[in-house]
Amino acid sequence: MFDPKKLLDDLLGSQIPGTSGTVRDKAGQAVQMAKDNPLAAGALAAVLLGTGAGREVTGAAVKLGGLAAIGGLAYKAYQNYKAGNAPEQAPAAGEPELLPPPKDTAFHPSQAPQGEDEFTLTLVRAMISAAKADGHVDDEERKMIAGKLSLAGIGSDAEKFLMAELERPLDLDTLVAEAKTDAQKLELYTASRLTIDPDTRAERGYLDLLAGRLGLPDALVDHVEATVSAAKVPATKTGTSPNPRW
Repeated sequence: MFDPKKLLDDLLGSQIPGTSGTVRDKAGQAVQMAKDNPLAAGALAAVLLGTGAGREVTGAAVKLGGLAAIGGLAYKAYQNYKAGNAPEQAPAAGEPELLPPPKDTAFHPSQAPQGEDEFTLTLVRAMISAAKADGHVDDEERKMIAGKLSLAGIGSDAEKFLMAELERPLDLDTLVAEAKTDAQKLELYTASRLTIDPDTRAERGYLDLLAGRLGLPDALVDHVEATVSAAKVPATKTGTSPNPRW
């Protein structure tokens, strides 16, 4: 069995051990890294989610590890919403502070009623579902991904899980049902929003539909949008093409 939390870290773009960069920072180089070294950290993010807008970049969120980052962002958005604050804007300089959710709140991983690992897999499913929202993961794309996933060094069990999720038809009802608490519903939406920037009608429509199915108030969704946007940083342009994965 694979480690769900490590898989989530890889997809979100958590800190690469032994380096000063993140998976997302290096997404444009990740496929070549995988060719040079099958165990190269960062290959998974580039192969599976691509390097389009919103997929290769994160800011403060990558520093906590995927599960704590998603919970921290969701908790921060919820606290601002409950306080009646206006949705926060990105700071003029630097990255906003992001802390893991407190242990005594429903946003902390240890409070997951279905278990931490199982909810982590739910968040991974949410990210993959969001990544497919713009239609770029078609049959041909899945074949390419299948041929390259082994280069990421994630193990056969993780590969099988990811490919099964990529091939699975969109089923929002099942995905939404996997969120057992109000906090988990907000985290599921936050993970989806971290995966994509709604630059297309399909992506915006997917996020709006997801928020509706989860029963999230519009004002709370606005806080998630602002919190996630503030936690992201612009991609470093290195002369790569708009879709440099292959």
